[in-house]
Amino acid sequence: MKSVVGDLDRVAQVVKVVGFVASDPSFTGQPSVINGASELLGEVFGDRGRHARSAVGVAVLPLDAPVELELLVALADD
Repeated sequence: MKSVVGDLDRVAQVVKVVGFVASDPSFTGQPSVINGASELLGEVFGDRGRHARSAVGVAVLPLDAPVELELLVALADD
């Protein structure tokens, strides 16, 4: 995120996180896997890190990654 926005102080709110988890069709714990990302965002941004969230199981991710996150972030005006 920092490489895109430059300064993390510009983050006004983490709006939404979508987490994709490479998993077997019988696995149903995707939300638990994505909890780590949600908790980290809360620790880093405090109330600005609270967000809506989706967790989705997928068969495979690019480069055989186990998890991929998509974040929608609102930035403060300069």
